[in-house]
Amino acid sequence: MPSCPPTKRPWRWLPGLPTVSTLLLLALPLVALARGGGGEHYTSGRDRGGGGGGGGGDGLPLWLLFDLVRFIFLYPKVSIPLLVIGGGIYWLYRRNLHPDATTRRALDQREAEVRTEVSGRDVQGWVNALKLKDPSFELQPTLDKVRWLFLELQQAWFRRDMTPVRPFLSDATWQRFNVQLALMQAQGVRDALADIRVLDVQLIGLHQSNWYDSIHVRVRASIRDTDVAADQTDAQAMAAASRVAPEAFTEVWTFVRKPGAQTRIGEDLFQGKCPNCGAPYNGGASNTCEFCNAVVNSGNYDWTLSEITQGVEYVRHHKQVDGLLQARAEDPALNLEMMEDRASLLFWKWIDAQSRDETARLSKVANAEALTALGAELTELRKRGRRRVFLECAVGAVDVRALEVHPESFDEAQVEIRWSARMGVGPVNERPPSLPTVPQRWVFTLRRRHGAKTNTDTGMSTDRCPQCNAPLTNSAANTCEFCGTVLGTGERDWVLASALPFESWNVHHAQRHSANVARYQQARDEDRGGFAPPPTAGDGDHVMTDVKERERLLYMMASIAAADGEVSAAERRLLKLCAERWSVPWANVEMALNAGPQLFERLMPRGSPEAEVFLRHIVEMALVDGRIDRKERRMLEIAAQHLGLESRLAAMIGDR
Repeated sequence: MPSCPPTKRPWRWLPGLPTVSTLLLLALPLVALARGGGGEHYTSGRDRGGGGGGGGGDGLPLWLLFDLVRFIFLYPKVSIPLLVIGGGIYWLYRRNLHPDATTRRALDQREAEVRTEVSGRDVQGWVNALKLKDPSFELQPTLDKVRWLFLELQQAWFRRDMTPVRPFLSDATWQRFNVQLALMQAQGVRDALADIRVLDVQLIGLHQSNWYDSIHVRVRASIRDTDVAADQTDAQAMAAASRVAPEAFTEVWTFVRKPGAQTRIGEDLFQGKCPNCGAPYNGGASNTCEFCNAVVNSGNYDWTLSEITQGVEYVRHHKQVDGLLQARAEDPALNLEMMEDRASLLFWKWIDAQSRDETARLSKVANAEALTALGAELTELRKRGRRRVFLECAVGAVDVRALEVHPESFDEAQVEIRWSARMGVGPVNERPPSLPTVPQRWVFTLRRRHGAKTNTDTGMSTDRCPQCNAPLTNSAANTCEFCGTVLGTGERDWVLASALPFESWNVHHAQRHSANVARYQQARDEDRGGFAPPPTAGDGDHVMTDVKERERLLYMMASIAAADGEVSAAERRLLKLCAERWSVPWANVEMALNAGPQLFERLMPRGSPEAEVFLRHIVEMALVDGRIDRKERRMLEIAAQHLGLESRLAAMIGDR
């Protein structure tokens, strides 16, 4: 290239354009590297190094770098502005790919708005569908009540007493708030709130079944929120909250009501009256009207808040549950709304029992097998002077996966619960170490005697004695304090039989599925199988590629690597590469490395079926775009080595 000064012959900068264009084209795959779910695989498909002498390397080819430096010195008036502009664009991309806390919240808020956007035509259709069964239903008064309840619930949470809003909440929602408050108290903090504002309330969904109508209401709000010491007064807490910047957020509140229930204008809980008979209602621990004995939070008479979902996690879907139709043939009133509320209730009681190290708190809702297994785990920790820690615990989703009918024993329900917490194992009577918020994926197995029927009289009030309908207490007794009925056996209601991490449950479920198929084939061969289809394995091998599942898999990879001892520099680099490609904050991955195996309840043993399930999920995550590049293969090789499954990796990857 000629060396004439650009000031004398300005047209001579044109030959430099191909070099700049090449640089910009090669930069595009680098910018796209950390896009969630695909990284560089969502680019044009060629190697990041481009053509020429780089041939698929990890950085810019030397010849291109030399040309770039030469271009800058020869034509500074052109090259420097281009570099400034390009650097600014790259900074914006990096800010979106690896945002700070403020930017991440803004991105989450934008994602929540996209997920919860609906058309006016849809809203009108839902209103019309409700008015067909309830002519007095009006949308605006309903939204006004949601707005009022939202503000009242925030105030109750701030005061650490949820009693004022108890009648409006399902039993599982009530349990959730009280366990969360107890966990914060154990941590020595309280939530400080100020300047609570509701920005918008809108109906965004309706689901109707034979058992419940469910409405989904989007609440957009802003609040000043911070944590303070638990011993601070309300005034001190409000003063602390007023000093932090307000944050906007979006939640989806789900309310359920029995079909056929009618709107009672001026005669409902919002006016302090029983939604069934209209008599004055003054509250009480039983949530029962003293005049007509109606359970006011059952959903049988008015809308009951059954679930709160963060807008960024809200998903519109209609679930298909294996075995549901067969189970309903025996119990026509069986419905997912009550079952999932019951499972959520059991989950929060399970968390509460572990955080207090008191398995007896589960005695009314868990069978002897579950109590024995959990008690053994907590006893072993206690012997080592350790305890389980759950901080900032939250549930993302509760979904019934499958129902199994066993005519000669107990029916079973497999319920997947996706949750997160700052959790681990720490010394007794000591403040726990810093831990990242870790997504968890567990499956709860619930059991109930075959032939038992769903009691729709209590509806969403699922924390009651199945014999006398009295509310259950948290005492250690396994009997109802009112009628003496022995509880926790599953004779009349669903109880907890086991709680397993997803990989462990997947293996156990697959083994049972194989046995069920073998029994079916034997029955068919003996001409006793009828025309019923063989049982299905369900969705055990499905990998959810959303951000929470990616985080869970990556944190577990980090914990597995740390459990073996020292984490090499190469392993750390590959984990960082995965964090970028899967859009997971690297700082949290580092915390997972430092926390070691205690970050998870348990890690799968080397060479175990559970380890094979986990490795298969990692492979499927890497194969989301149909190919595995060199670095991904190296990452999978290291993971397989830690898991003791080097010989199985090639078969999982195949020829890709």
